[in-house]
Amino acid sequence: MPELPEVEVTRRGIEKRVGGSRLERAILRAPTLRYPIPAGLARTLAGRPLMETKRRGKYLLLDLDGGHLLIHLGMSGSLRFVAPGTPPEKHDHADFVFGDVVLRLTDPRRFGALLWLNGDPLAHPLLTKLGIEPLTRTFTADWLHAALHGKSVAVKPALMDSGLVVGVGNIYAAESLFDAGIDPRRAAGKVSLARLEKLVPAIKHTLQAAIRAGGSTLRDFCNTEGGMGDFQTRHKVYARAGEACVACGTPIKLIRQGQRSTYFCPKCQR
Repeated sequence: MPELPEVEVTRRGIEKRVGGSRLERAILRAPTLRYPIPAGLARTLAGRPLMETKRRGKYLLLDLDGGHLLIHLGMSGSLRFVAPGTPPEKHDHADFVFGDVVLRLTDPRRFGALLWLNGDPLAHPLLTKLGIEPLTRTFTADWLHAALHGKSVAVKPALMDSGLVVGVGNIYAAESLFDAGIDPRRAAGKVSLARLEKLVPAIKHTLQAAIRAGGSTLRDFCNTEGGMGDFQTRHKVYARAGEACVACGTPIKLIRQGQRSTYFCPKCQR
């Protein structure tokens, strides 16, 4: 699933290529993704300038003159630029035409979203329930210590709870916990402030490094130019079960937590 780094890479690609341009028209080929696509959306979008491209958690917000197009990439979606006239393939569900380039939405599993919002987009129910942004100054060890107080759930699933912190998905939670030396099975409320003072910078560093690397491409994700991310080549624990830990040589262990795979070093992470 595209997480914060992949969505941020996409946001930056859109802003760089068509920020300030006019969305001439939209071509919608599916009546619904995860949610029904609003009736008349193509007419609503036509002719509106793209004022700014924003991100909230794993949601993209294209701020157009007079409203906001909310996009979620779902489990396997991507947005990439193609030349006008490029024939759509089976899972290419929407085109957004900006002059001589087309921004194409591909979503093989149709778990994404395409919605039109009026007014304050952050007041939409999909966004109001989201937690803190991990790359902001307000995401601190003190804040996280207070937020985790009394929680018996393991620390890795807690970090992946978008109602607490947004965008720290499976890969980035595993990598951050490794860098901070914290066992992913430890109860979230039992992680000391001193250890969170290592974890919070590790989360920020991991996410920023992933953004610089273009995100992680494990299966479907590509950036707006159709290129793959590179961060998967730098994973220290994720998807490395049985391989030697980069720090101590101990075989990386794989367990299941909440239906998700968790990778960690049983020696380095305590």
